[in-house]
Amino acid sequence: MADIISTVEFNYSGELLATGDKGGRVVIFQREQESKNRLLSRGEYNVYSTFQSHEPEFDYLKSLEIEEKINKIRWLPQQNAAHFLLSANDKTIKLWKISERDKRAEGYNLKDEDGRLRDPFRITTLRVPVLMPMDLMVEASPRRIFANAHTYHINSISVNSDYETYLSADDLRINLWHLEITDRSFNIVDIKPANMEELTEVITAAECHPHQCNVFVYSSSKGTIRLCDMRAAALCDRHSKFFEEPEDPSSRSFFSEIISSISDVKFSHSGRYMMTRDYLSVKVWDLNMENRPVETYQVHEYLRSKLCSLYENDCIFDKFECCWNGSDSAIMTGSYNNFFRMFDRNTRRDITLEASRENSKPRAMLKPRKVCTGGKRKKDEISVDSLDFNKKILHTAWHPKENVIAVAATNNLYIFQDKIN
Repeated sequence: MADIISTVEFNYSGELLATGDKGGRVVIFQREQESKNRLLSRGEYNVYSTFQSHEPEFDYLKSLEIEEKINKIRWLPQQNAAHFLLSANDKTIKLWKISERDKRAEGYNLKDEDGRLRDPFRITTLRVPVLMPMDLMVEASPRRIFANAHTYHINSISVNSDYETYLSADDLRINLWHLEITDRSFNIVDIKPANMEELTEVITAAECHPHQCNVFVYSSSKGTIRLCDMRAAALCDRHSKFFEEPEDPSSRSFFSEIISSISDVKFSHSGRYMMTRDYLSVKVWDLNMENRPVETYQVHEYLRSKLCSLYENDCIFDKFECCWNGSDSAIMTGSYNNFFRMFDRNTRRDITLEASRENSKPRAMLKPRKVCTGGKRKKDEISVDSLDFNKKILHTAWHPKENVIAVAATNNLYIFQDKIN
């Protein structure tokens, strides 16, 4: 199952969409330009470039296989005609350059058109090589390889707002890199205890602030988020802010700790809020208020009674991501049965949609889905017991400027957009 999608990411303009998969491949889709005669196709995404980013490796010291699966992709803002992206597997981060070639040089002096070297004694005239048009080629080339800095599995990479540095996080440490320097990084967070038996929590996600290059956050398996300021100290073991919602003692259960673990944290584009995803809910936090979130959205509350079987089939450890729309007015996250959820922060309305081949013919409207939790099931509803937990939407992305979303359902990528009148 090498084609299972493991990450989805739009670039800063939204014109390109990258996916990474379990087989270490990166596939980039490019949005078609709108044409007068094909108005309906308003910006369809077609494959632009495919390349093998990572290969399986073996760590001989630890006798461990390092799988090639792409954990994260992050785009860099475009500075010139080429595009750059960072892709990471469990141990290594690579900076890739994606560039176009539509001309080639012809008329060399020292070699023939087929590339064979010419006899120097037969060269009697000097030719000026010329650029001739050719079919468009998209080339992906690795420009930097950032390796050997993580003992544990990398779960996050995040490009800083200075566009010169980025951070990478694994279970116990966060490193800060310069994009030009591959042989060293600064360790900015280290939560590894001297005795590993005293380990009580791990880092689950980390992200740089979108505007302040000295600020970053990281979330933990205990359901807490720490905001750190790199101006305060070189090693940010002491956080500046600590976000945690007090637990309701009445709802405490055997699974409380597992389901409170945060699987994703994302700053809003404005930089004022951040969103965290735990197993059953999405929370929006105001960075100025640490004691509780300002908004909480239930993603699939009907699963609370099913936690026992979800624990037995390991689904309770699934890591769902979440994302903001371009204006921070709506948020999206995935669920089971190929369902994904969208929440409007202004109207507090929410909707459940399904990404599946059966009901998503091109241009067809998506019908809202409802899950029946008990009592009599209505015609359109689906009962909790018939949900397919193998079909899960962990990775979603929202176009930075428009209502276009990308949803990864196992090995299928769905792109939905606002209805055109």
